[in-house]
Amino acid sequence: MALLLVAVVTILLTVIIHALIPPLILQGIRHQFARGRAGVWFWDVILVMFFTLLALAAHLAEIALWALSFLLCGEFSNFAAALYYSGNTYTTLGDSTTVLSARWRMLGPIEAADGMLMFGVSTAIIFAVIHRLIEAKFRPQTDPPVVSS
Repeated sequence: MALLLVAVVTILLTVIIHALIPPLILQGIRHQFARGRAGVWFWDVILVMFFTLLALAAHLAEIALWALSFLLCGEFSNFAAALYYSGNTYTTLGDSTTVLSARWRMLGPIEAADGMLMFGVSTAIIFAVIHRLIEAKFRPQTDPPVVSS
């Protein structure tokens, strides 16, 4: 039961972290459209870089959150070791040198599944940004930019 509670709480927190990103991106895109920058090469590059780094920061926060969960479960004696294990697990790289205790062992595959899903969400968000910027670049200059919510 404790395993399920830790897994559900940690996953919910990672989803919350990732749910904070799209509103920030939408606000940034709206700002760029309002200033007439969307579709301009330099600003498109800056936007994609910024949103990619924002997604990376979210992933790093989520890895740290999983590391904290492992630390609180008593699986690691220090945060650095928990962070290393969590980074390997979240990215599905794996770490064959560390095996969790039988009680908490399933947290590893659960974290890997969570990481895959969150990477999928990030990919979808970045794709949507790039798609929108491409649309802006090829829209006839006479049409006003359409910003949907």
